[in-house]
Parts: sequence; C-alpha cells; structure tokens
Amino acid sequence: MDNKENILECALHLFFKRGYDTVGVQEIAEVSGVTKPTLYYYFKSKNGLLKSLIEKKGSILLQDIKEAVSGMEVGDVQGKLLHLARAYIDFGVKEEEFYFFMLSLMYSPRENEAYLTIIPLIKEQYYLVTKVFEQAAGSLGNMNGRQEQFAAGFLGTLHCFMMVQSEKGIEMQTIRNDATAYAIVHQFLHGIYS
Repeated sequence: MDNKENILECALHLFFKRGYDTVGVQEIAEVSGVTKPTLYYYFKSKNGLLKSLIEKKGSILLQDIKEAVSGMEVGDVQGKLLHLARAYIDFGVKEEEFYFFMLSLMYSPRENEAYLTIIPLIKEQYYLVTKVFEQAAGSLGNMNGRQEQFAAGFLGTLHCFMMVQSEKGIEMQTIRNDATAYAIVHQFLHGIYS
C-alpha cells in the first residue's frame, strides 16, 4: 500500500473510532507513519483528506447502487429494493468503517465542514433511491406523490437495521445473505401488519 492509501485508511479508522472533529492532522500523520508535510502534500488539508476518502469510498457505493437498480423492469419495485438492500448490506460489510462513519456525518451540525463534505454523497444516494419509487409509481397505487418519503423511509429502515445489528455486536458478515435483504424489503413494503 502506498503512502496516500495508507494515510486514507488510517484516517478512516481514526474518524470511525472517534469522529472527524476529534482527530487532528498530527495524529493521522503519526498513525500513518508519515510526516505532516507528507500528508499535506497528498491532501492539502484535513478536509482535503476527507474529500478524497469520500470520493474514493463513495464512488464505490454509488456504483453499487446504480448496478443494483439497472437492467430491471421499471415496475419491479420489490426486485429493485431487494437488489438495493443487498448492495447496501454488501457495502456495509466490505466497507464497515466507512459506512458507519458516513452515517455519523449525516447527523453532524449543518455548518460543520464534514457535513458539508458528505452531503453531496448522501443526496446522490437519496436521488437514486427516489428514482426507484418514481419509476414504480404506476404499480404502487398508494404512492400519491410520496416517492421522496418512501425513499427516506427505505434508507432509514436499512441504515437503522445495520446500526442496530452492529451495536448488538453481531458480525456484519453474518447478515450478508438474501434472507436478511428480503426481510428488510418485505417489512418495508408490507408493514407490521403483514
């Protein structure tokens, strides 16, 4: 692994464990085994490092989401949501630290530089999931213009499930199966009374 990749991975681990705002550039450099000038050479600033990290890992997530919903029939909302759930779960298993770090940044103060840096990635995910519901509007009679609400509800269900499993100490790898994805989608689509 080269210096740049090493710095990114070390910074991600520190951000995941303690939060973006509590980790300093000097600590990242020390843990990475490089000097501060080396870190600044690659990233210019701590926020530049965060941007690189989000760009690198976020592009993988967005590609996974796009692949999950492409090539399926427009009206197959259950199939698309099942593929989406699998994509998020797979990503959460492969990139667990980034996934949970990303979620934490969603709840940062609105003027915080970390929030401002992550929000484009969050908005893009929301846009892609909203499109799934917009395309399914004809086959879901109760949509009534609530595509954005449905997208937020689906993402919230997924993210909350992942967070709860992690907090319970369940190995993320153990939830990486079709039954889990199906249970999440089924619960979302059919509610608690089904």
